[in-house]
Amino acid sequence: MTGLEQSTNTYLIRPNYQHRFRVSVVRECIREILKENLSGVRYDPEETPLLTQTLAETIKHRVKGLGLDRYKLMVQVMIGEQRGQGVKMTSRSFWDSDTDGCAKEVYMNDSMVCVATVYGVYHY
Repeated sequence: MTGLEQSTNTYLIRPNYQHRFRVSVVRECIREILKENLSGVRYDPEETPLLTQTLAETIKHRVKGLGLDRYKLMVQVMIGEQRGQGVKMTSRSFWDSDTDGCAKEVYMNDSMVCVATVYGVYHY
């Protein structure tokens, strides 16, 4: 065999089935991380910036480990004080609905509410 016959095409326009962004799997991953890190934690406005950054990095690292090698992952984490108020969030994106996806999870306890969102965009 020559070198050309051994090389593989890296210009995939669709991910393999096992490497697709599966919303249910990513959502469960987010749920586990939020529960592990926020269970028993009280809202503290001084610690919230570092906590949101740590959660976002942890989520991104764990989701990347699901085999989403060709995906650009964007993670957004919002933490607010729980006082019985309502919150409305909207997001709008332009992407390929066959390959790209979005998963979100909400965690609440007596003192805080946390919304974590992961956007996965396939890199062609």
